[in-house]
Amino acid sequence: MSISRIWHLFVFSAIAGLHSLGCGSSDPPGKPAEPREPASAATAADSTANSSTDAKPLRPDVSDEVFDRTDVTTLTLEIAPAERTKLAANAREYVHCRLLEHDGETWSDVAVKLKGAAGSFRELDDKPAFTLNMDKFRKKQSFHGLGKFHLNNSVQDETYLHEWLCAGLFRAAGVAAPRVAHARVFLDSRDLGLYVLKEGFDRKFLGRHFATDNGNLYDGGFCQDIDADLERDAGQGADDHGDLHALLEACREGDPEQRWLKIAAVLDVDAFLTFAAMELMTCHWDGYCQQKNNYRLYFDAASRKAFFLPHGMDQMFGDPGASILERPGAIVASAVMQNPEWRATFRERIRRLLPLFNPPDKLLGQIDRIEQRIRPVLEKIDPDQAGGYAERVSELKNRLAARAGNLKEQSEQPDPPPPRPLEFAGDEGIEMADWQPTSEREDAILEVIESPEGRTTYLIRCGPSGECIASWRRTVLLARGEYRVAASAATTDVAPIKDEKGTGAGLRISGSVRKTGLDGTGDWRPLEFRFSVAEDEQEVVLVAELRATAGEVQFDARSMRLFRIQ
Repeated sequence: MSISRIWHLFVFSAIAGLHSLGCGSSDPPGKPAEPREPASAATAADSTANSSTDAKPLRPDVSDEVFDRTDVTTLTLEIAPAERTKLAANAREYVHCRLLEHDGETWSDVAVKLKGAAGSFRELDDKPAFTLNMDKFRKKQSFHGLGKFHLNNSVQDETYLHEWLCAGLFRAAGVAAPRVAHARVFLDSRDLGLYVLKEGFDRKFLGRHFATDNGNLYDGGFCQDIDADLERDAGQGADDHGDLHALLEACREGDPEQRWLKIAAVLDVDAFLTFAAMELMTCHWDGYCQQKNNYRLYFDAASRKAFFLPHGMDQMFGDPGASILERPGAIVASAVMQNPEWRATFRERIRRLLPLFNPPDKLLGQIDRIEQRIRPVLEKIDPDQAGGYAERVSELKNRLAARAGNLKEQSEQPDPPPPRPLEFAGDEGIEMADWQPTSEREDAILEVIESPEGRTTYLIRCGPSGECIASWRRTVLLARGEYRVAASAATTDVAPIKDEKGTGAGLRISGSVRKTGLDGTGDWRPLEFRFSVAEDEQEVVLVAELRATAGEVQFDARSMRLFRIQ
């Protein structure tokens, strides 16, 4: 029996336990589940792939063979010199390649490009990560039924297991997540080593998990929330982001009762609560809820509701003691968790999902088996790397065991009280620390700089693309009133972009427009932005940003203060 099938059998048993608790069913609430006979053990875990009432049971697919192999496949990418030159000039644009599967088929006119964000991107002469689109240049072509798939270099996961492990856990919980396998990859004659082979987010993926495959699918990009201009990866009709704007407006509705109604109309809240619970339980610190990063957002055309999909799960279970009760700051997560009933459902959802993690014995057993499958391949590639592999896997297993106990302990704790709005004393304001980076372009540089003179600054510098829309952000909870956020900034050679939200370097709050900004080169100059809070309590995201084609700005950390106007 293949490791993939063993894993699916484990997940299916876990789902059976969740079904007895009422979690994971794809049937509408209150309707008895009809008996289903999974077509095979390999697809059993996916038979309840989404907790939405619009989800459909998954059926056997020819692409199952990619993920049911008992060995690690070997692939070669052949890229002609002229195509290599194009790829070197623009890593994000598809070029032609030839794909060979050892002891298997050969595919011509395959589209390939490089992938990866700040931590995982590697150039072509290193160990690059790839996205392969089989039918972009040759219609109806597929790789064993897959239209699009990724070869992740796993440079941030020496176990090569995080994506495989967590994607299976998300699917077991009822969240649509890509299937994962492994491959040894050659680029022409150069052995690049072991890769994580991951199913792509495309219409075939959407059709497997949702009632429709023609809704809008958005890429969360790099550290972007839903108030950014997210790129649409799939969908029919006008690309006006109307569905995305409706979700944002619902989350920002001032009247709480109207807010809950509007959110429920455009978001599958039950599916989102499961998604959020799984992100936190798997310690996905770089996911949507905590970092506004590594996610996809799909608007199902049948229900007209939004579903969040997990992505970039190569740094998981890093902190076994990570909180699952701290309220996340991402726009949708924050709005949903403010609803007392939804918050209570979230707590109950965590308890229902706990059997996926605790006791950890079955998870640990699956890891042992897949380690035995991967290690011989690593030994052939690089004996030195293989020598430390067992230790890395052992460390992961220790974290999983610790996380299992921690999750049980946290699930039994009372819900912490909701956060209170900031309290201001006098006219001095409050220094705002711990700003978080976000950017609509991956090549923008955002760093915290410590100068020899002891000054701490938040830096934003334009990257080679010449399209810098990047910011440092700080979420605060405020009471009704008038406020101003202030900072001191220095600019160097800033060539501003003029758009509807602002120009050059400046301050504002998320969702607002500023009329002033700094450009060119200038020493420390004051900036401020005034705004109102109309609700009794409202989360506000402070933004210190740069919108420019060139140059850099530094914000003096000690000067970044928030004032309440008396």
